[in-house]
Amino acid sequence: MLKGRILLLHGPNLNLLGTREPEVYGDVTLDRINEFVHAHAGRRRTVMQTHQSNHEGALIDRLHAARDEVDGAIINAGAFAHTSLALRDAIVAVGLPVVEVHLSNVYAREAFRHHSMLAPACVGVIAGFGWRSYLLAMDALLGHLGQLDQ
Repeated sequence: MLKGRILLLHGPNLNLLGTREPEVYGDVTLDRINEFVHAHAGRRRTVMQTHQSNHEGALIDRLHAARDEVDGAIINAGAFAHTSLALRDAIVAVGLPVVEVHLSNVYAREAFRHHSMLAPACVGVIAGFGWRSYLLAMDALLGHLGQLDQ
């Protein structure tokens, strides 16, 4: 039996994972992360859609389109998490529960990364666990939706 439908949005520069600052973001590629996420979703009987864009408007458009397709979303908005009121407003507008994800511990980094424009619009934030942050976010979101077996 299907337990949930989740959209995973990857923001700018995440297509460069594996080679981009591996000391900060690790050496796992985005394709590999998506494989891990889809495998975890399968174990949770969850359908996972993934989308990556370096463009703020494309992320907003995909979130808008998903509002009738999914039960919730996970977003790693990259630097847009710290700057985008438009993305924050889109999260509020679609009315879906959203979990914000960061691969790195943003609170151990530059001060400008300590504030998220998205976090107040999200049900929670997972940060600092590398690619595993996505799996933790999925379980947290499914739990929030009441769709995770105890």
